[in-house]
Amino acid sequence: MSIILIADDDHDICMLLSRFLTKNGYEAVTVSSGGKALEQIRTNKVDLLLCDFRLGDMEGTEVLATVKTMQPTLPVIIITGYSDIKVAVNLIKAGAYDYVTKPIIPDEILLTIKKALSSKEKETVDAKGEGQSKPVIKAKPSDFINGESSEAQELKKQIDLVAPTNYSVIIYGESGAGKEVAARMIHNNSTRSNKPFVAMDCGAISKELAGSELFGHEKGSFTGALTTKIGHFELANGGTLFLDEVANLSYEVQTSLLRVVQERKVKRIGGTKEIPFDVRIVVASNENLSESCRKGKFREDLFYRFNEFNLSVPALRQRQQDIMVFANHYLSMANKELGKQISGFNEEVVDCFMHYSWPGNVRELKNVVKRATLLANDSSITLRELPAEITNYKNAAVNQGNKLQEESSSPDLKQTAHEAEYHIILDVLKKVNYNKTKAAKLLNIDRKTLYNKMKAFDL
Repeated sequence: MSIILIADDDHDICMLLSRFLTKNGYEAVTVSSGGKALEQIRTNKVDLLLCDFRLGDMEGTEVLATVKTMQPTLPVIIITGYSDIKVAVNLIKAGAYDYVTKPIIPDEILLTIKKALSSKEKETVDAKGEGQSKPVIKAKPSDFINGESSEAQELKKQIDLVAPTNYSVIIYGESGAGKEVAARMIHNNSTRSNKPFVAMDCGAISKELAGSELFGHEKGSFTGALTTKIGHFELANGGTLFLDEVANLSYEVQTSLLRVVQERKVKRIGGTKEIPFDVRIVVASNENLSESCRKGKFREDLFYRFNEFNLSVPALRQRQQDIMVFANHYLSMANKELGKQISGFNEEVVDCFMHYSWPGNVRELKNVVKRATLLANDSSITLRELPAEITNYKNAAVNQGNKLQEESSSPDLKQTAHEAEYHIILDVLKKVNYNKTKAAKLLNIDRKTLYNKMKAFDL
């Protein structure tokens, strides 16, 4: 019987989930804080952690980071409010298996738990006899969707251009925009397509473990090195190594990485033998690496090694023509997964999708469609199946537009400035994914002023 640890400071949610999971054949253990959750994992057998993002003593980010240090293969599912969607997406990048949003839907959470436990069992079988868990080695076809927008066509053109070469590539784009999918497409269209594609999320691993993951280590080379570990460079030999969010690597690891990239030889930590490799390197970042070099955060010589070619994956809000292309694709996937036959989206849903800013990009859209498909009882997805934040976002925009239109019936200079200010603030907020600190900086105002203006504009 699998043991599910539930960490939530809301007693009612703990009891609700505990009863539901017990009824479905799991053993449920509940705790009310992050500290108690970590202690439970440290001292008892736990097969999966179901953790609220906002606990009283610590946030999900801290809990997840500690869990991944203690038990890297333990699946962690984050419970979050929909307003924290961007945070949830970043937690997945940091190693969480998935997230579910409030209000909690029992069938949705049960499906996610079953998939997480099934995935864990497969990883255990794959790694059995090797004394280590494997990184993601993906040989499956790419999930790349060729959109209809000019931005999508340009991205496809650049991928087709660089894929057959052996150039190192930097892929820029926001979290959830599809950088890894683009990297996999480059690999699948290259002469290395029948060799491994190994992915490493540099933002989900500690400074201490990054060297071991990249280069491997010999048994006994440091405390906890109970077996010999093969590093990512060796595992990717002949194929492609994808380093996601490479800017998060510490400066010390960057220095070691530079030497390995230059010499095309890797030495395991604690080892003496230099092992040659043939690997194409593709890296991704949601920040400009050239700017990171200027700030001293990223090694300039390493940047030039990677920057033989670069491309950008546009945010979903910048390619509105593709929103329904993606949505229909994810609906088809969800229908197959859930055994349903939902035909499509009604007009009101399409309208909401087109008005929403999608801060979590295609990953957010995929999760929204999966959730809606699970909830849908009719032949098509309606507004009832969408999170309130998406429907409210559209209503707020329409109401604000009506308000400005009404106030402009007798236009004057003050009103024109008021309307222009609204659109400027909205555009900047969308540009920075509603990061208020960044928006205030770009607008050259303080955060308090921005909050007051957003409140006045009902943003």
